[in-house]
Amino acid sequence: MKICVAGQGAFGQKHLDALKRIPEVEVTSLVGGNQDSTAQVAKKYGIQHYTGELSEGIKRADAVILTTPTKMHFRQGEQAMRAGKHVLVEIPVTDSVEDAEALVKIAKETGVTAMGGHVRRFNPSHQYVHKKIQKGELKIQQMDVQTYFFRRKNINAAGNPRSWTDHLLWHHAAHTIDLFQYQCGETISDCYAVQGPIHPQLNIAMDMGIVAKTPSGAVLTLSLSFNNDGPLGSFFRYICDNGTFKAFYDDLSDGKDNKIDVSKVDVSMDGIELEDREFIAAIKQKREPNASLQQLLPCMRVLGKLEKIIDPQRKAHA
Repeated sequence: MKICVAGQGAFGQKHLDALKRIPEVEVTSLVGGNQDSTAQVAKKYGIQHYTGELSEGIKRADAVILTTPTKMHFRQGEQAMRAGKHVLVEIPVTDSVEDAEALVKIAKETGVTAMGGHVRRFNPSHQYVHKKIQKGELKIQQMDVQTYFFRRKNINAAGNPRSWTDHLLWHHAAHTIDLFQYQCGETISDCYAVQGPIHPQLNIAMDMGIVAKTPSGAVLTLSLSFNNDGPLGSFFRYICDNGTFKAFYDDLSDGKDNKIDVSKVDVSMDGIELEDREFIAAIKQKREPNASLQQLLPCMRVLGKLEKIIDPQRKAHA
């Protein structure tokens, strides 16, 4: 399968690392903004073709992985699908409910495989818990999640300047809102959010708190911050009727810090690789992928509700 990767930044390179480990896959084009860095990344991964034009990359591929700035996702996602290409859109898929719903509509019209990069569904740690829930061994009472970064300057995961601004709600909360609903097997019925002051340069809230629950009574408490000068990432505590589990990326332990081996949960310990494998398998098998754009709509709609709570001005114009 021929893949075009759009976005030469930190996350684009995570996908390029993952794709190298997947059989019968060839990255035929790398699309990037800064052509000097795009050329460097193409050389690093042995990609013969690179360009600044998505249309050029699309011509050489069966499917497209978009790791570009969020504001570009709708236009590029539509462009790829209208060209008959399957598309994986990295999180945040969009930063509005309207754009997310429109992408789902286009996917239905074109008949292509369309997926979102909600990697928490694929991390072995969260898969371990999910499989126990599916077997009826666990039921979530509460998920307590801390998503903490130190990001007072606009830089990416590799420490380089970003061409876009990250967002606690539409990016980092999206991971947890979707995972909570996925693990509970229910859509959130009640939610509330508060946010701290807007950063004068970044023009985003640096701190946020979210609470939510499902119709059956499972509760989510989520704390997010870009002001945290300490361990970085998302820390998940599953408080269940039959045990407590703590997850951090691909690591898992019980509530008493006894480590749980999740190395045999799937074919890899890399959530990005597992995400990409699902995308490619769904295309080959002509089926809906886990984390299809359609499946992610409930998450996007909850984010839309939360945005209207913390941003009354947007609510007034909605």
